[in-house]
Amino acid sequence: MGNFSWQDGVAFVAGLAALLAPGLWADDAGAQPLMVLGALLALAGLYALLAAAGPQAWTSTAFAVLIFVSPWAFGFSGNDAAAWTAWITGGVAAIVGLWGATQARSTTTA
Repeated sequence: MGNFSWQDGVAFVAGLAALLAPGLWADDAGAQPLMVLGALLALAGLYALLAAAGPQAWTSTAFAVLIFVSPWAFGFSGNDAAAWTAWITGGVAAIVGLWGATQARSTTTA
């Protein structure tokens, strides 16, 4: 448990937010893609938090990018609540994931 990284915690929380937020909206626009991708991001973050042999840092970053582009890919960019949830959770998790992945890479090469 000594490998705790706050970036993994951010990925886990962002995944939970994307997973649970569709329950707060009045309509179901974008609910399925956000719930599926949010669950995948939360699982990737949880595996990394538990230091289990699982996904690398780039995996959670890839899920975060998929969440970020999902409003355009699945056609719910016109729904403000769903689109902004995807853009905020995906954007924050992708930025933090890229930062964590580059830090991990520089640590292993140094």
